[in-house]
Amino acid sequence: MVNTWSLYKPLLHGLLKLAGMNRRVVEIESGTTINFWVPSDETTSKKKPAVVFLHGFGSDGILAWQFQVFALANKYAVYVPDLLFFGDSTTDKSDRSPAFQAECMAEGLWKLGVEKCTLVGLSYGGMVGFKMAEMYPNLVKSMVITCSVMALTESITRDGLQRIGCPSWPQYLIPETVEGVKTLLDVAFYKLPWIPNFIYKDILEAMYSDHRKERHELLEDLIVKDKNFTAPHFTQRIHLLWGGEDIIFDKTEVRNLMELLQGKATLHCIERAGHLVELERPFVYNRQLKKILASLHEDGKEN
Repeated sequence: MVNTWSLYKPLLHGLLKLAGMNRRVVEIESGTTINFWVPSDETTSKKKPAVVFLHGFGSDGILAWQFQVFALANKYAVYVPDLLFFGDSTTDKSDRSPAFQAECMAEGLWKLGVEKCTLVGLSYGGMVGFKMAEMYPNLVKSMVITCSVMALTESITRDGLQRIGCPSWPQYLIPETVEGVKTLLDVAFYKLPWIPNFIYKDILEAMYSDHRKERHELLEDLIVKDKNFTAPHFTQRIHLLWGGEDIIFDKTEVRNLMELLQGKATLHCIERAGHLVELERPFVYNRQLKKILASLHEDGKEN
């Protein structure tokens, strides 16, 4: 039986091309390549504000952000990379740190001609985004962070795993069975719609069969000891756009993040939406995201 994802992806890619997007594979260095979806018209895109979307753990970039790309590609120069070991991005280097992900994303954007951008990061992508903003403030001028944290500390890990009822991040985020995929999505959505069993099987085969060892290593390198974490000082304008019913990084974690950002961030919660708010309530998410981007770019404030 044909995997439904193998049918859907060519259709999605075709629609993206009609929307003015193209796939580009960028070599960062020998052995390291990043897959991007980028504007087809490079000349026109230079005149538009650049918006970069970083996906969460499990999906690739374009599956996670498809609804946002279609909503924004006309007005903004949209860039959607696959993080290393997701989608078609790979490396033969041994570094699994968020800092290495950030370095590769920044280098890829520079090679594509992006000099400054607004970064939109979901979950794991938000953590990489915070690291990019810390390391490359001249590139990342503003951020929209969705259902994420500045760093995945031991205490955040303990509390988050307790809320979702799972013993470890790899067991939750790298499922081995159809039941594991069901659990992952049930936790990530506020109200998961009915999905036939064969779809869960197809998701398991299409999204969780490759790079399992490397993804385990990414999660190992992601956790930071509480005593070793110090919040950086960010100069960027930061907006938090959250699923109001997210239980992975709940409202307590949002308040903690606001405190770490010293009151400099704004918070927008979307009710009746969980961790994957951009997929669960895309129209509401897009409406709020457009307002945020408009406020960032009005009167030439950014880009």
